Amino acid sequence: MTIRFFNTYSRALEEFSPLDPGGEVKMYTCGPTVYSHAHIGNFRAYLFEDLLQRHLELRDYKVRRVMNITDVDDKTIRGSREAGVPLAEFTAPFKQAFFEDIDTLRIKRADFFPEATNPREIAAMIGMIKRLMERGLAYQAEDKSVYFRINKFPEYGRLAHFDLSELRSTGRVKSDEYDKEHVGDFALWKAWDEEDGPVKWESPWGDGRPGWHIECSAMATQLLGEQLDIHCGGVDNIFPHHEAEIAQTEGCTGKKFVRYWMHCAHLMVDGQKMSKSLGNFYTLRDVLAKGYSGREVRYALMRVHYRAPLNFTWEGMEEARQAIGRVDDWVRRLRECGASLQLANLGEGQVANLPHGFEDALDDDLNISGALGVLFETIRETNRALDLGNLDSGAANSWLKWWERIDRVLAIGGEESAVPAEIAALAEARVQARLAKDWRKSDELRDEIAARGWEARDTKDGQKITRRGGT
Repeated sequence: MTIRFFNTYSRALEEFSPLDPGGEVKMYTCGPTVYSHAHIGNFRAYLFEDLLQRHLELRDYKVRRVMNITDVDDKTIRGSREAGVPLAEFTAPFKQAFFEDIDTLRIKRADFFPEATNPREIAAMIGMIKRLMERGLAYQAEDKSVYFRINKFPEYGRLAHFDLSELRSTGRVKSDEYDKEHVGDFALWKAWDEEDGPVKWESPWGDGRPGWHIECSAMATQLLGEQLDIHCGGVDNIFPHHEAEIAQTEGCTGKKFVRYWMHCAHLMVDGQKMSKSLGNFYTLRDVLAKGYSGREVRYALMRVHYRAPLNFTWEGMEEARQAIGRVDDWVRRLRECGASLQLANLGEGQVANLPHGFEDALDDDLNISGALGVLFETIRETNRALDLGNLDSGAANSWLKWWERIDRVLAIGGEESAVPAEIAALAEARVQARLAKDWRKSDELRDEIAARGWEARDTKDGQKITRRGGT
């Protein structure tokens, strides 16, 4: 078994070899900035990271993961000021919504979700800045803010692969009007100004707040140590954010910060990057309101390789619904066939003899397209065998065991938890219409149920209500 990942730093596929092969994989993933609801472009990145963690765990690695919550930066402060409420009160509902959304998408929760405003994290940030000042890698400018001196860090630019002499202002610095030593020098500590209002902390350089970049460096090293195995994020994080993280952290420790940098491509809408600034974004709640389920959204956002742009369309959501429907029907048929033999009675040898193409595909830089190809080819072949009566209960249960294993990675299996109350009411009304032989009303109710993402099926055992999906 050889796992290979594309390392953004080297721009090459590399064999995965963690710092401690017999221990934990230390993984840091950039989390949300909680100034509004996260859009599904954000969740594409979080789902890529979830797929990565789940596959490593399938391959018997223990993953220790940290995902930060950015609850203090220019956007959160501006939002709280415009809303006229304290920063913590402004960000609280967006934090809650984020956790609700990741649960809806079946994204595993990280071991730690440090928040930038936590006093412990602020102290760690100030400690790092002090070390950088002592080593001549940072300085306080005339505006009283503290900046990182990038000319003193020769490796700066290696992750993004650019020439430092060509660097221009990124917009993440405090302001270009102040007397900084280099246009690319970025703020480690931002001096307080009137626009910050009550948002400030004491420091050796005066009241102020941390820069965006130092937040992640401090939280990552405090919880995972000075060196990480994997650091993930979207491609828009490569520069300046992750470039700055490397400079700050290695400037403090003198050690290589991250072994494998992995970045997810953008989610596109009509050929453009999905972003709040362009106004062409959907939240998860927007998509759920169209009648789609969390696992359908999960499939839609996960089915294309993480390094390839994914164009979001409603046609694509319908394809995801059909794919989920195929899986559900297949599992149902296997369960019916295998009902005479309990899963617990199945020998490990029978499971071991099943194909490993799914796992092998994911070993190759998370080739999800190849992995899903194995799944749907398996569905096609086993359905054919079921149609011909060539699959006995033992074989059916073997395939169910195989499905249980790979769904630990995909996390798309199982029916939705319950039929919503409004759908149940429509379904009952349809039952009554059929009893009254009001076939037109029955058809109208069936169509309304379908429009909301559900299907009413008439069976010998009565009406069955299920999520819509193809067979």
